[in-house]
Amino acid sequence: MSIWLALQSLAGLTAVCAAVYIATLLGFETQQVSTLQEKEAQVRHILSEASIAADPDALRHALDDVLVGHRDLSLTLQRADGALLYGRPVTTATGTTSTRLRVFTADLTGAPKGVLTAELALNTLSDRILLRRIGVTLALAALIGAALVSAGGYVLVRRGLRPMRELVEQTRRLTADTLHRRFDGSAQPDELEPLVAQFNDLLARLQRAYEQSEAFNADVAHELNTPLSNLITGTELALRRIRSEQELRDLLGENLEELQRMSSIVQDMLFLSRADCGALARRTPVPSLAALVGKIAEYHETIFAERDLRLSIDGDAQGEFDQPLIERAVSNLLSNAAQYAEHGSLVRVEIAERNDRVNLQVTNQGTPIAREQLPRLFDRFYRIDDSRAGATRHHGLGLAIVAAIARMHDGSATAHSNDDQIMVTVDLG
Repeated sequence: MSIWLALQSLAGLTAVCAAVYIATLLGFETQQVSTLQEKEAQVRHILSEASIAADPDALRHALDDVLVGHRDLSLTLQRADGALLYGRPVTTATGTTSTRLRVFTADLTGAPKGVLTAELALNTLSDRILLRRIGVTLALAALIGAALVSAGGYVLVRRGLRPMRELVEQTRRLTADTLHRRFDGSAQPDELEPLVAQFNDLLARLQRAYEQSEAFNADVAHELNTPLSNLITGTELALRRIRSEQELRDLLGENLEELQRMSSIVQDMLFLSRADCGALARRTPVPSLAALVGKIAEYHETIFAERDLRLSIDGDAQGEFDQPLIERAVSNLLSNAAQYAEHGSLVRVEIAERNDRVNLQVTNQGTPIAREQLPRLFDRFYRIDDSRAGATRHHGLGLAIVAAIARMHDGSATAHSNDDQIMVTVDLG
């Protein structure tokens, strides 16, 4: 920036000095032409005066008066036959080519009459010397001025960028372990305060994302560690002694259950990863959501029967949805409701269409959930209490998948709880 400022200053001052030099040069030339024109007029006037032109001494004296005070001006008058009538050379610096000439003819009215050829010569050497001095002075002024402006600009730029250098230094000290730190904007100018605030907001978001990523990795490791430990332990025990065919079948069956659980976790994680990357629902017409809920409810008849639960489906809506995803979301909601509903209670599914949006709400009776825990129900691997029924059989991704499916349909998922009811609502766009 300092170099650009120096170059711009030099270019600007050079342009100004060049303009001043050209204006001075044109002024000198105009003045020289004006001087010659003025002297020409005076010479013509003298030659037109019969009383003066008739007397050679008077004529010479009058012409000398014209040139008084102009040592750089010469005049010669020649008759038509080449005879010199008057001549006065330049008394200063002779032999120079810096001369401006003006040649004209004039009539001599005195005796003898005739046509004269007059030559006025103006020595411009002094003007050229002065012009050269002005040029040198302007060039030095441009160079010195550019140097001063550049030095001042360098100091101002350094001083102006000092807050930015402090921010850069603060940024350099940030690492993955220090995302909790925030930029100190107390020494920053008012113009940079919005930038500092935006950086701090960005750091806050990065910190939350990093903490969620760390927690997610820990949860994944924890969830996969249990079935892996079971597989390793069961295999080690099986290898300690010779097993019968039936015992080996039972062992392989237990291992297969653990492997299926691990596969389910991995598949759910891959689905959530695709949803986080912006995957959208592939919409096709769905004529009746109530019929779709009824079909999915058939897959949960066993657990509903075991817990003596009843199911009601109220309302209906149609629209364009990704039917396999909606079926998966409804299945997770019904499974979750049946898991935590009170024995012998009613699980109610309500479907409503408002302002081109569809709300699907599943309500079950159960233990109230604290208000601060409700938003976290849609976090991955989040469990309110590991001691709750079924906590060990489910890996805590069901409602996270429901929220992801809602987002893929330009919607959202929310949860509410009162004294004896838990309501999960899915908004679909």
